[in-house]
Amino acid sequence: MGPAAVEKPLASGTMAILLLLGAMAATAAPAAPVVDPGGLVRWGGPGTERCAMEGESWAPLGDDCWYPIDLLRGAGRVVVVRTAAGRRHEAAVRIGDYPYPEQRLTIEDTSKVDLSAADLARVERENRAIGALWSRRTPRRFTLPLAPPLAELPAGGRFGARRVLNGRPSSPHSGADYSADAGTPVRAAAPGTVALAAEHFFAGNSVYLDHGDGLITMYFHLASITVAEGQEVAAGQEIGRVGATGRATGPHLHLGVRWRGARIDPAALLAGAERVVTVGE
Repeated sequence: MGPAAVEKPLASGTMAILLLLGAMAATAAPAAPVVDPGGLVRWGGPGTERCAMEGESWAPLGDDCWYPIDLLRGAGRVVVVRTAAGRRHEAAVRIGDYPYPEQRLTIEDTSKVDLSAADLARVERENRAIGALWSRRTPRRFTLPLAPPLAELPAGGRFGARRVLNGRPSSPHSGADYSADAGTPVRAAAPGTVALAAEHFFAGNSVYLDHGDGLITMYFHLASITVAEGQEVAAGQEIGRVGATGRATGPHLHLGVRWRGARIDPAALLAGAERVVTVGE
């Protein structure tokens, strides 16, 4: 039988390195949360005073900061900022790959797909008027969650879907479609001002409501509009009726949301908030 093995103590330098690595593992920052394009990030805590992201800052909702991530933003990383009790805190959020499927539609009225020169000019004029809304920053008038735009809100779908119309790629679907009978009352999702009410080439009869803090809700394809530009509306107030005007395949409500210019899934602001990612959980 050979001699018994003798354990040798680790050198002091090796022991120090092991202790340092252990400490680093114990205090490593958690992995950055992942949010889909078109989603929302929430970061809350006691004493929240201010929220910021990419050069813009705003007041919290209660103790919560909400950060909208645009549908067309590519995968990558964004830093969100929360100020509480006079101290600035930062957190990294990772924006995931585009997760939405392709949607193929057939539009019987081909003039809504193959636009004439006159129609193209009209669409450009309408887009300029609509685009001016995204920079509005009026005082906040809403709370979350938003109210449903229909008395009985069915499941909404196709947000973010890459659309192919009559075989041609089109812009992704930046709202949620809700099936409803023609003539069903459409209601304001929150108090606000009618920023725009008009008949548009693609969206048909449309209402845009400004709820403050850069939040704009949009209601498309209405059979009729029952409010006027500049009018003040209350949450739940009727603003129009479900229809199929503009480029639509049948009666439904298209609900869109822009928050500080970002196209986001309306489901993130309605009850349930299934598209909200929370920092720190």
